[in-house]
Amino acid sequence: MTALPAILNRLDADLEASLERLFALLRIQSVSTDAAYAPEVRRAAAHLVADLKSLGFEASARETAGHPCVVGHRRRAGKPHVLFYGHYDVQPVDPLNLWTHPPFEPSVQEIEPGRKAIVARGACDDKGQVMTFLEACRATIAETGDLPISLSVMIEGEEENGSINLPAFLEANAEEFKADICLVCDTGMWDRDTPQITSSLRGLLYEEVIVKAADRDLHSGHFGGAAQNPIHILSRIVANLHDAEGRITIPHFYEGVHETGDNRRAQWAALDLTEEDYLGTVGLRYAAGEKGRMVIEKVVARPTCDCNGIWGGYTGEGTKTVIAGEARAKISFRLVGDQDPAAIQKNFRAEVARQIPADCSVEFIGYKGSRAVQVREDSPELRKAVTALNAEWGNETVVMGHGGSIPITGDFKRVLGLDALLIGFGLDDDRIHSPNEKYDLRSFHKGQRSWARIIEALGK
Repeated sequence: MTALPAILNRLDADLEASLERLFALLRIQSVSTDAAYAPEVRRAAAHLVADLKSLGFEASARETAGHPCVVGHRRRAGKPHVLFYGHYDVQPVDPLNLWTHPPFEPSVQEIEPGRKAIVARGACDDKGQVMTFLEACRATIAETGDLPISLSVMIEGEEENGSINLPAFLEANAEEFKADICLVCDTGMWDRDTPQITSSLRGLLYEEVIVKAADRDLHSGHFGGAAQNPIHILSRIVANLHDAEGRITIPHFYEGVHETGDNRRAQWAALDLTEEDYLGTVGLRYAAGEKGRMVIEKVVARPTCDCNGIWGGYTGEGTKTVIAGEARAKISFRLVGDQDPAAIQKNFRAEVARQIPADCSVEFIGYKGSRAVQVREDSPELRKAVTALNAEWGNETVVMGHGGSIPITGDFKRVLGLDALLIGFGLDDDRIHSPNEKYDLRSFHKGQRSWARIIEALGK
């Protein structure tokens, strides 16, 4: 006989106490990007270690080259091993004058009739989300004496600073964190009533291109028409990165790109997300990119190439008639499937160099790339999580890729061989990274209940 009804009842009865536990964490000013807050970051880590120990975990704040990583284990031999990941650091609060109340004094506020939210920095990103999971564990242990899974917890303190030290920490402790599946609680729902599992994330490659010609800026009256213009050259190269059908022209770029399965495409089509619906919030109506594809497919399942900045010459007020000595552009690629960032970087640079005139030169500045990550459609853990979420919310869970990149999930795959299920209960209007960040009280409550159901399902 399942203990789930008793666990859910306990979560309902314990909501006020769980809010107080969350508030205690939210009051800690764990801003990881500002060295002045380093003691507060450590205080948050110690707070979580104490909470995990109260739940029977072997827990500690492990040192890295930066802020500590909170690690906890509650192992059960013969049970499925789950690794849970979240982060306890938060974004800076600036501009402070735009907050309607102090950002580290959490409170529950009615944001519209019948709708309450927890308002504070970190309420959604990611302290509130982490605590939904820990509260589900707390209730399960209280009702049954243990968890139905073997659980490892990793809560880092540098996610808002790029997780710069976590890959090395993972590699140094890979044996300790080997598991069957990874759960990440740092994402959101499809809408207020429809849960979502983010089943894939696009990878990322970022390049800066510098085209040089003359050894200085030139007078356009003296040299115009004779000297090469780097801005013209670079503009042509950027324009040539796409053809008339919206496809990217870099040789071999689409190697490793897989077509989305018919079942998943049918689910996306049923969401009826039009180009105007998606783009209307930013003042646009018509989608760019590859022709003949749904807008939702373009942003979650297809690779991209975008110019993020291009400059050179004189850009100040008034006129200055010069031919620039150099021009620069920043180019980013979002990758899918099995695309290899290193191979794409090599082919991109070769294609750019091919288009550089003999009298000019080109230089590149490269940044760390990451591969795309994806959970296969027939994953048993994915099916169990979908069933559990459906039962809690009463709506069919949307299984959807995300157009962005969370590099640490790629490191989980690369170092540990782990697929990650990204399950979160944030909403589009939660104002993460902005003043007046919030987390809907309903998301916090039903998020706890959702995780309790998922934990039970994964343990079977």
